[in-house]
Amino acid sequence: MVGKIDDKLAKLGIVLPATTAPLANYVPARRLGGQIYISGQVPAEGGKDKFTGKLGSDFSVEEGQAAARLCAVNILAQLKQALDGDLDRVVGVIRLGGFVNAEPDFKDHPKVINGASDLMVEVFGEAGRHARAAVGCYSLPRNVPVEIDAIFEVS
Repeated sequence: MVGKIDDKLAKLGIVLPATTAPLANYVPARRLGGQIYISGQVPAEGGKDKFTGKLGSDFSVEEGQAAARLCAVNILAQLKQALDGDLDRVVGVIRLGGFVNAEPDFKDHPKVINGASDLMVEVFGEAGRHARAAVGCYSLPRNVPVEIDAIFEVS
């Protein structure tokens, strides 16, 4: 049976990818009571980084938003796996933490992370509205432009 959130993803043209195992000593998702914490996700597709480089020199804000949206798709894939395939168990998105690999003079970190925030609201409606951080940094693993982690409330 396809759930409401799976149906919404299909209408948005989003197919959640297969999840991959972590590359280090951590887990991709951890449940604590009614919350699930999703480890930082990067803009990878098909097991390969789709974007590499910095905002402000290699990518525009719009390209950064696309990278952030892909991070959010990967977050949803990890979440679905952690919920045994049932995204309808999501009560709400609590928080996104966004890290933007940017040049020192880049100032639009929040606009970049909007790519992920907007997707959460598209998928979950009002329950997708969340607290957030958008932080600039000088580098990220494998030189990806964005990494995002998340906390969800679940039933």
